[in-house]
Amino acid sequence: MWAQRQTLATDPAEWLGQWHPLAAQLGSADGLVALASLTAALNLPPVADFETLRRFILSYHERVLRPVELPAVLRGFSHAARFELRELIAYDQQLAAMPELKPLADASRRVGRFHLDSLRPLQDDRFVRRYLAALEEGRANAWHTLVYGVTLSVYSLPLRQGLISYAAQTTRGFVQLGVAGLGYRESDCCALFDELIGEISDVAGKLAQSAAPISVSSAS
Repeated sequence: MWAQRQTLATDPAEWLGQWHPLAAQLGSADGLVALASLTAALNLPPVADFETLRRFILSYHERVLRPVELPAVLRGFSHAARFELRELIAYDQQLAAMPELKPLADASRRVGRFHLDSLRPLQDDRFVRRYLAALEEGRANAWHTLVYGVTLSVYSLPLRQGLISYAAQTTRGFVQLGVAGLGYRESDCCALFDELIGEISDVAGKLAQSAAPISVSSAS
């Protein structure tokens, strides 16, 4: 079974019950710029209707969410569960060099730092304190994906549910952002979301199943 920890303060439900924090960040003016930058980085036309939005999200799933973001959530979860801070920081630094993430880098760091800081009240969680110290010393970026995974581990939340929720919330956020001001009905948006989320939910579930369980004795 997964390593268990005592927790305090922050309600973890906000990570699983609401849209993903990055999606909320992308709803700001900075987010609109990030969306335009991301479509350009993926060599896609600007989002102007359902078809261009569908193409954008499918490309995002294939080139960013599946190969980079979901594995990053898993790595954050696994390193935190094993108390592997050195490995987490090394991977944190590797993510900074990934070109797929550059259009979202500023938003990712802002959201990740905010939510990592919200774990500060967990005074007896040494891993969180050391990750915060690495962030304050400039040795870590606290990407939102890694902090999301760390949070799942800290609160002993189920990895499979967390990965699927991340994929669903991020996809929903992009649908909402992409149709803003276009006058589409809510039922149309829901249908598009349902179309896009099925396969990626299966991918997230299989990724969680591939993770080896971590016993309490292995977390030193």
